[in-house]
Amino acid sequence: MSTGSTDPSKISLARQLARTSLAVELGRFDPDVVAKARICLLDFLSCAFEARHHPWSRQAIGIARETENGATVIGTNKLSTPGDAAFANATMGHGLVREDMHAASICHHGVVLWPTLLALSERTRLPGATFLAAAIVGYEAGAQIGRALFTADLARLYRPTGLVAPLGAALAGSRALGLSEDAATSAVSIAANTSSGLNEWPRGGGSEMYFHPGFAARNAIAAIELAEAGACASETIIEGGAGLFAAYRRQPAPADIRLFAGRPEIMMVYNKPAPACNFAQTAAQAALRAARELDKPGEIEAVSIRVPEAAARYPGCDSKGPFRNALQAKMSIPFSVAAVLARGVLEEGNYAQIDDPNILRLVDRTELRSEAMFTAAFPANQGAEVRVRLQNGNTIHQRLDNVIAATPREIRGRFRQAAAEVIGDEPARHLEEAVDNCASLSDCRVIAALCRPDPKQAMTSVRTSSGRQQWIVQ
Repeated sequence: MSTGSTDPSKISLARQLARTSLAVELGRFDPDVVAKARICLLDFLSCAFEARHHPWSRQAIGIARETENGATVIGTNKLSTPGDAAFANATMGHGLVREDMHAASICHHGVVLWPTLLALSERTRLPGATFLAAAIVGYEAGAQIGRALFTADLARLYRPTGLVAPLGAALAGSRALGLSEDAATSAVSIAANTSSGLNEWPRGGGSEMYFHPGFAARNAIAAIELAEAGACASETIIEGGAGLFAAYRRQPAPADIRLFAGRPEIMMVYNKPAPACNFAQTAAQAALRAARELDKPGEIEAVSIRVPEAAARYPGCDSKGPFRNALQAKMSIPFSVAAVLARGVLEEGNYAQIDDPNILRLVDRTELRSEAMFTAAFPANQGAEVRVRLQNGNTIHQRLDNVIAATPREIRGRFRQAAAEVIGDEPARHLEEAVDNCASLSDCRVIAALCRPDPKQAMTSVRTSSGRQQWIVQ
């Protein structure tokens, strides 16, 4: 493959992205950017641990092929091929519908990036600083491509995570492994050929949505390993006449897709407070405030919800049932709001009884519409308004201009609980410390190995000169 011209206008977008990605060092980022990457990793692990027993998680774990010296399937002692482990871990990380979110690209990048990088770290020794720099690259690349590619109409048909996350993960993996510019260019180009994920599941009641990040992570690893093996792909796969933008956007790709031209995109990622669709988050939070003013949910006569147009139009978000599974309920803004009003809380249990007559009564009395002001503010802000009219004629009104993200403290709390239930209190503490100290780790395999119920199979514990316990990969 040609190394390309030094004139940026003559270099393919894939090569430009690869060239920038390979040059990124962790030291260029402010401490808050690095801290954001670490907390996103903890949040991903929290979701994977907590969702490990869901049917889709068990299915993904079940098809992972066991192999010696393979990659860790989180929450198990099973070792599998890097691709199969990444598939299972991405599916588990998506299993609660509580993964991190980048609103402008309508995409969940972390649930693809972290499984890819964790699997690669067990194949090739990666220093922690390299691991984190690669993750930040992946968020940046996927977000920038997604920003440029997606419209509300396109997102109604195709799953954004399936279309752009493989490219970001391929660039992240290329950076992590230190591939050549030619190989990294081919990796992202091959990954673009795997873009997939259809949005029929909200209507059909299927569970394939949970597997979309799994396919993306597995395909990213395949793209990276093919490029390592010398496979050569079309450099113009992003902007070409039959490339990514021509195929999906039906418009030429913008020439100004650039990485790190401003604030890193990972800082635009938010961690969900509730295990539900991104577009249901703010409305559910507004409903929670309204619920605190209610005496009895049975007094509700009608509920009016206002959201951005993108939220009202996203598949499944306007559904009022019938709900055949919890996923359809988690996608539905009317159900999410009704469940909060009926139960007075915002938690996973809101979706445990999708046939609850108290919730369904409120769903039937709900009206969902888009509002111009929220639409104009989106995606920088994702506002919502909930008006509850009572039988006595009074109205409760709550409005939020943007989603309130889960705080680092909340993320750590739910991580500690979920991890401790699987691997125990002390290993969970060691895993959290490993993530917190990731930038100074000489070998990131320790993070994946600590995700096993019995990490001693792969690790030994030693005491440092300061008396602290430290895990060493054998």
